[in-house]
Amino acid sequence: MLKFIDLFAGIGGMRLGFEQAMQELGIDSQCVLASEIDKHAQTTYVMNFDEQPEGDIAQIQDFPRFDFLLAGFPCQPFSYAGKQKGFGDTRGTLFFEIERILKAYRPKGFLLENVRGLTTHDKGRTFKTILQKLHELNYGVTYLILNSSNFQVPQNRLRVYIVGIDQDQPTLTINSHIGATDSHKFKKLSTQANFFETKKIMLVKDILEDNPSNKYDCSTDFITKLLNIIDSPSDLNGKRLIDYRNGNSIHSWELGIKGECTSEEIEFMNALIANRRKKHFGSDQDGKKLTIEQIKTFFDHENLEKIIQSLIIKRYLQEVNGRFNPVAGNMSFEVFKFLDPDSVSITLVSSDAHKIGVVHKNRIRRITPRECARLQGFPDSFKLHPKDSLAYRQFGNSVSVPVVKSVILDLFRSANLSTFFRT
Repeated sequence: MLKFIDLFAGIGGMRLGFEQAMQELGIDSQCVLASEIDKHAQTTYVMNFDEQPEGDIAQIQDFPRFDFLLAGFPCQPFSYAGKQKGFGDTRGTLFFEIERILKAYRPKGFLLENVRGLTTHDKGRTFKTILQKLHELNYGVTYLILNSSNFQVPQNRLRVYIVGIDQDQPTLTINSHIGATDSHKFKKLSTQANFFETKKIMLVKDILEDNPSNKYDCSTDFITKLLNIIDSPSDLNGKRLIDYRNGNSIHSWELGIKGECTSEEIEFMNALIANRRKKHFGSDQDGKKLTIEQIKTFFDHENLEKIIQSLIIKRYLQEVNGRFNPVAGNMSFEVFKFLDPDSVSITLVSSDAHKIGVVHKNRIRRITPRECARLQGFPDSFKLHPKDSLAYRQFGNSVSVPVVKSVILDLFRSANLSTFFRT
């Protein structure tokens, strides 16, 4: 019997992937302790595993014997380590709790998961410290940067997976692969032979519910505004609703979110968005505030000042010390991104998973919590938190179950751990 612990457990995504892998390998497994500080995530965990996770990991001092450790630990900045003790110390960070437990209980192996940015945080010193500490504990360690879209999960989600074995070096057959960086490139790359780790490609259209509740439909007013500027609902596929970028986007002034705009005002705002990021105006990532003289180099209109004043009154434009820039923000839109059914989703995040849209069966709506679960590879048997807002947040925070399963299968097979644990 393989015994494991599930730390920073969330709603149990890592556990689910691990248990699926153990079942495929024919290994009996048992979770002997779970830890999750969020009470709402605990509720969902209990609903699905009939086990109550313990709370703050720092308060847990005694653990039952276990063979494997799972941890999707938060990427807490190493501010204490950096300012007080140098980069050879992890105290003051949540990773320190993992280090503490590994040192005290010496499990056979572990899997850690985190955002890709962990590998570059503080110019890579944070990640270097983590790997160094694991090596100092005499664990052989390797890591992978993987995109969920390569593992039958229709979501562009890059994460780092760190695996380790006690006094042995794991050699995996899966290689790091960042996949396609967005849904448009995914559609192009998906036609290339041997691009994906798996044979079957999952797309957004494969996870959509047939007839979800009308409560997920966008408001009548929002739909009317959208239909006023497009020819067909399907034209929304892949569109982003955003005010500080151009490209395949819809802007608030085109929809008239804050008030109707004239064709000249729309033309001006689109020209401003298209030109304000050009290098000769400055290197600001999201564009530079421009003077009237600079604006005239790409929009020299006889009614320019009248257009500008009208847009300021409507709050689409603002003036700061004689320079002008858009009043930008995504929160004014009911949906900030419409998914392309023939591609993959953008990355789910906890703050705005509820604002991702889709056009399906001629309905303009938001994706449902169940569709979020499917975008993370959770089976339909997985019970969702009864409050939608919490379910959206929980799946935005979760892991992609099939990726965890694939990494664990590869680790156990490559290191011949199946023979070690099989009963």
